[in-house]
Amino acid sequence: MASEYQAHRCISSCILLLVGAILLLSAGTGSSASCYKRIFTFGDSIIDTGNFMESIGHNPSPIKEPPYGMTFFHHPTGRICDGRVLIDFYAEALGLPLIPPNLPHENSGLFPGGANFAVFAATALPPEYFRYKWNLTVPGSACLSKQIGWFQEMLHRLAPGNATKTVLSESLIALGEIGGNDYNFWLLSHRPRDIAYQFIPDVVSIIINTAQVLINLGAKTIMIPGNFPIGCVPAYLKAFKTNNPADYDEFHCLKWFNDFSMRHNQALSNEINRLMAQHPGVKIIYADYFGAAMEIFKNPYKFGIGDPLLACCGGKGYGAGKLCDKDAILRGDPANFASWDGIHMTEKSYKAVADGVLHGSFAKPPLLYSC
Repeated sequence: MASEYQAHRCISSCILLLVGAILLLSAGTGSSASCYKRIFTFGDSIIDTGNFMESIGHNPSPIKEPPYGMTFFHHPTGRICDGRVLIDFYAEALGLPLIPPNLPHENSGLFPGGANFAVFAATALPPEYFRYKWNLTVPGSACLSKQIGWFQEMLHRLAPGNATKTVLSESLIALGEIGGNDYNFWLLSHRPRDIAYQFIPDVVSIIINTAQVLINLGAKTIMIPGNFPIGCVPAYLKAFKTNNPADYDEFHCLKWFNDFSMRHNQALSNEINRLMAQHPGVKIIYADYFGAAMEIFKNPYKFGIGDPLLACCGGKGYGAGKLCDKDAILRGDPANFASWDGIHMTEKSYKAVADGVLHGSFAKPPLLYSC
């Protein structure tokens, strides 16, 4: 009987593996207009759709409770937002189902439409980089290399051998946004800001090296976004508020911090161009999140937003500093705000950024017409 049971388990496992491979290899799209069969994403809280919430188990967290998720899902989903995040809009526009987080189903999920490996507080560089080189302890542990490790485990389970290249050649890879926290954790702890310039080559290097790993695995389309204009983020505006008008630009954002983001983005863009020259058969798309987001701060009324520098949930002043949780007072309808909690954007803003990448001039080619 024991051997019969073991044989049954073996057959069941083989069937599951076969079904997973078939689903990944033959997954149809939700729209005949889409040419990507699935999306695989890596990053941080900007696009986390539930991995962090899964990772903390039964431990309490504000993101497990309202008002998170109030706008679209009407309940918390693990997104650090009032509703949908960037990757949700990309999936919808490309005719795919919303991309599920990897961790809740990492050992059993079939992920026919793709999987999201992004985690709240993730960094591009490993925690050891900051601990040993800069004496800084960062709270996140799901750095980019760990996310790629999960991704490779999933591929090995569901699409082993030559099937991996087939799966990835039909998929869109969204590699980020990642790297923002590498700077946030340093800058928002009020360490010497000029030191952060020294992180840029290392952050960019690990992003580009990860793209190379994905290309080696068989990826044919990779989108790599740049960083956001952090000088317009309420948490930065509160933490580094000054009485010197010269510290602010015409949109009342902090010049130094936006210039820093542009320095990162320029370095990243340069390396992406180099990678493109090395791999002419791979489509590598730079997504200009800085430019797309700045449209909101330049002309907020175009998007139905009042003060784009004010957070909707929690805090005083710029709306940063007090936790956005179930006891927080909302300043109004999130659809009228650019910032959700002082760090993360509202669904309204994410949609505006996504539209700029999907249809506009903030990705070349626009993502919706990239295939």
